[in-house]
Amino acid sequence: MMQRIAICLAVVAAILFAGSALARNSRHTNPIPFSHSPCSVFDKRPCTPQFCSVFHHGACIPEIDYPYGENLQLTVQTIPRKEDEAKYQRPDHDLDTIGDLFAALRSCWSPPPADQAREGMQMSVRFSFKKSGELIGPPRMTFATVGASVDARHTYLNAINSSLDGCLPLKFTKGLGGALAGRPIMIRYVDNRDLGKASSENK
Repeated sequence: MMQRIAICLAVVAAILFAGSALARNSRHTNPIPFSHSPCSVFDKRPCTPQFCSVFHHGACIPEIDYPYGENLQLTVQTIPRKEDEAKYQRPDHDLDTIGDLFAALRSCWSPPPADQAREGMQMSVRFSFKKSGELIGPPRMTFATVGASVDARHTYLNAINSSLDGCLPLKFTKGLGGALAGRPIMIRYVDNRDLGKASSENK
């Protein structure tokens, strides 16, 4: 009986020792390129940015809030807000950053004429670029305002295609072209014009 108790105590001691050793090793984890090691939410020292449960044992895998996800997404308004007007100016140089790309795509947008437009119409399309700045294929519509007629959808999709065709090929630097090639790009076009006011002014 005493022998069994001694064996059980030895096993428990071994488990506790292994657990403490694992905890010490986890504390010294230093994932590149961070300068701080992952730590518990109860520690008072700096921690590597991470997302994990407080019940998780050991270090968590660091995660970063990157400014852009797998899909590069932007919204293009027909009439930009005053504080955003600079973002709709086409760059006068080869596109070298995501910001340059977005500005070029915004500047390309030419909406349908007011008499063919639908107030508040929204449409999203998805496409990808080649390194050369050309499209891999035609933009694919992924969303359109609920209730929009078939004619309205065709009108806006044609306007989107015509706008992009008029700007292509975009001139990428070698670095940006390599980084963008094949990556999905999603654009949401929003026609925020006051079409009722525009039609009354034209009479």
